[in-house]
Amino acid sequence: MIFHALEALAWLVTLAWVAKVIEAARGLPKIVDLRDPAWNRTPEEMPLLAVIVPARNEEDNVESCLRSLLDQDYPSLRIIAVNDRSTDRTGQIMETLAQASPKRLSVLTIEQLPAGWLGKTHAMARGAELAGSVDWLLFTDADVIFRSDTLRRSLAYGIAAKTDHLVTVPTTITKSWGEAMILGLLQIFGMWATRPWKIADPKSLRDVIGIGAFNLIRREAYEQVGGFAALRMAVIEDLGIGRRIKQAGLAQRISFGRGMVSLHWATGAMGLVRVMTKNMFSAFNFHLSLAAAACLWLALFCIAPFAGVWVPGLQLPSALIVLSLWLAYRLFGRTSGISSAHALLAPIAASLLIYAAIRSAAITLWQGGIVWRGTFYPLAELRRHAAPLRNKRN
Repeated sequence: MIFHALEALAWLVTLAWVAKVIEAARGLPKIVDLRDPAWNRTPEEMPLLAVIVPARNEEDNVESCLRSLLDQDYPSLRIIAVNDRSTDRTGQIMETLAQASPKRLSVLTIEQLPAGWLGKTHAMARGAELAGSVDWLLFTDADVIFRSDTLRRSLAYGIAAKTDHLVTVPTTITKSWGEAMILGLLQIFGMWATRPWKIADPKSLRDVIGIGAFNLIRREAYEQVGGFAALRMAVIEDLGIGRRIKQAGLAQRISFGRGMVSLHWATGAMGLVRVMTKNMFSAFNFHLSLAAAACLWLALFCIAPFAGVWVPGLQLPSALIVLSLWLAYRLFGRTSGISSAHALLAPIAASLLIYAAIRSAAITLWQGGIVWRGTFYPLAELRRHAAPLRNKRN
């Protein structure tokens, strides 16, 4: 009786995987690739673009980021580097670059954090204020590197698509098999949470996008949704503003462009686990039930099938799941550059993601909050200001 139930469950998971892969195979090719020659042009109206780069203790990364922005071939550009209470050489590096390029780069220094704000949301809100009456705002991170034509091509597409919010998906630089293993599975996990090919559909409120490395927002749209002042205590603020934009009925788009926006997230598999510890629990709005559900999904969809291929009666559905997982890696590998061979390591990656989720929840609950950019925030306050995980129709 129990075995028959397991067999039925295995086939249900198999059907879910097959349906998802078919949907992805149909949907992903519809997403614009900015490397296409069609987007190798400069927008005729040449709108003014301000890039906001918040940074706290980023002396190892900020110079490369700002230089890649200064090298952009889009002329109507202003860069605002926000030094958010750094205690290392971040501010000094910013000032040196600004002195060399005063017409393009300015520095905003924040020495104190007001009550009721997270450091990053405050830094971005202040940067947007300093930008003044520009047409577009790009919010990015200090560890991101941009190809020289990224902003020009992104704006060309954003304007042509009449969008209010454009995310150009970053390419994660992997320096070890462990990094590729985890990041490869994360992109598959994300596909189940949000269907990239449905981002542009205004009726599909569950499919929203927001990535801290590249959030390009029309200034009018930013102000309409309240900017980051409306998300002042949001840990996952990039997705938060994406949700507000979609909820407001504004146009949202996603684009690919391998190598156009690049970043190295962390060193090694355990380095990624440590990075995720600080904000993974917040991705579930600090709800244990949601974190537990995600862990169960990882175990059922990404770990169990690899054991099932050795169990008579479960071999066929398990093999089909493994094949589906490999095909999903292959589909996303065209834009991420992560080899489909890493699908064979999915059980290890899933186990580490489960560990990261448990560790994130345990540490957050134990210390009663999180430490973010050097400031402690109580859990009760974070929960009180957490945005809904799903958009609802008005």
